[in-house]
Amino acid sequence: MNLTTREFLQVLGAGTMAGMGLGAYAETDIATAANGLYDIPKFGSVSFLHMTDCHAQLKPIYFREPNVNLGVGDMKGKLPHLVGEHLLKFASIRPGSAQAHALTYLDFEKAARRYGKVGGFAHLATLVKRLRASRPGALLLDGGDTWQGSATSLWTKGQDMVDASKLLGVDLMTGHWEFTYGMDRVKEIIDKDFAGKIDFVAQNVKTNDFGDPVFKPYVMREMNGVPCAIVGQAFPYTPIANPRYLVADWTFGIQDDNLQKVVDEARAKGAQVVVLLSHNGMDVDLKMAARVTGIDAILGGHTHDGMPVATLVSNRGGKTIVTNAGSNGKFLGVLDVEVRDKKVADFRYKLLPVFANMLPADPEMDALITRVRAPFEARLAEQLAVTEGTLYRRGNFNGTGDQLLVDALMDVQGADMAFSPGFRWGTSLLPDQAITREWLMDMTATTYSYATVTEMTGDTIKTVLEDVCDNLFNPDPYYQQGGDMVRVGGLQYTCSPSATMGRRIDDMRLNGKPIEADKKYKVAGWAPVAEEARTQGNQQVWDVVEVWLKAQGGKVAARKPNMPKLVGAAPNSGIADLPGST
Repeated sequence: MNLTTREFLQVLGAGTMAGMGLGAYAETDIATAANGLYDIPKFGSVSFLHMTDCHAQLKPIYFREPNVNLGVGDMKGKLPHLVGEHLLKFASIRPGSAQAHALTYLDFEKAARRYGKVGGFAHLATLVKRLRASRPGALLLDGGDTWQGSATSLWTKGQDMVDASKLLGVDLMTGHWEFTYGMDRVKEIIDKDFAGKIDFVAQNVKTNDFGDPVFKPYVMREMNGVPCAIVGQAFPYTPIANPRYLVADWTFGIQDDNLQKVVDEARAKGAQVVVLLSHNGMDVDLKMAARVTGIDAILGGHTHDGMPVATLVSNRGGKTIVTNAGSNGKFLGVLDVEVRDKKVADFRYKLLPVFANMLPADPEMDALITRVRAPFEARLAEQLAVTEGTLYRRGNFNGTGDQLLVDALMDVQGADMAFSPGFRWGTSLLPDQAITREWLMDMTATTYSYATVTEMTGDTIKTVLEDVCDNLFNPDPYYQQGGDMVRVGGLQYTCSPSATMGRRIDDMRLNGKPIEADKKYKVAGWAPVAEEARTQGNQQVWDVVEVWLKAQGGKVAARKPNMPKLVGAAPNSGIADLPGST
């Protein structure tokens, strides 16, 4: 890619000036704000629209961004590990603006009431149509985690999202949580619903027996006379982060050697632009961009990082643009590329927040959403309690939403402590909002959400925490195999993210007393990846938590997240507002 340093800084300057302007727009009326936010000029010859990790959220929601996103090793203090004011300062975005609210947790409750809900496929559809009108031939790419994350997606086996994706006009997608519906269901959707409409691409998924590709590794699309290749990269660690039995016949992995071959093949066939549609997570994408040549841009997902600027990575073949477009349908990335002499010469990138009250609902999509939800509305809307504080999940260690889950699991099941998986999906509630069955399912809806109670020794508990911690904080991104840190109820501990494996977890205590290595403790949890959990008569986690919610007398007190004491985590490493850390 022939971009000089000066040209790249000009690109960044254009993006940051747009961000600075949002503050002024946001303080006037909604219509003016929307015009300033969404009317972006076309640039170049080809355009890619990028969404990812919507987690089946068809309706507008509230979603609080993290105040803790630690970077370790070479990633310390760099994107995507900047939060709050650090992120705004880096991108020159004015605090208090609409974009600042979309990108950070700052003044979340006040800003959420001011700017309203985000996302919603009807509002996203309006934005997609507006951008396509100004960018003929633009491709809409979906980075995956689309069919899972809500009650309706679970109850329809993803069919609600399949229908919505087709209507939205998605051209290509890759996957991760899609695979948790099982191999047969995934193939059924791709072979029937997607046939002739949406291409599912994943170069790194192969059969166990002969190593044959399960999906198309890439597709070629011509846009305004420019041949473009879009390569798919599914989540490499699906069989580790999710139950292996659901994808028993398939292998995954990063497979960057094979990726290089695929990219070279696409180039040999005349591709002038090569884009990787990735569900690696941004740290993995950044490393991959430095190792694999010939990729012009990586449009990434999995880690839910809403990145207001693109990162440019150098490799022996040139430069690669790396972005990540957030989650829950609250963002749409727009990558405009100028091609000269059959190669990428320049680009512009914007990350557009989807504000439901700034974008009118698309009537056709709105009607589809109403229709698919109609059979379930009564169940979804049932009020289980009212929250007195904000409920959220996102963050490396814990959130108030997961605190509610672990508190419920301990109380109902009489456990000493509880673990909740480090999932990044889940929606937020503001104080005095109803906790409905829909919100509870937003936090727990998977195909393997069994609630468990297990006896563990203190030594086993430490081993579990160390293992999950290494998945998150291994300095080599290629060994980061999971989500965020397991959320812990009842247990206090110290965490040193920058330490080596086996040395990150220390000073574990229960009710102030040190955990004994040989003593057994009763540990509640949910979403086990072991296959036997299906046959042991375990309840679904939402049923356990619903019992607890209904026993609270109508009100649930504000939850204070049980956070570890962090050692060696400085503010510029991706942490803010976390007392007790050094």
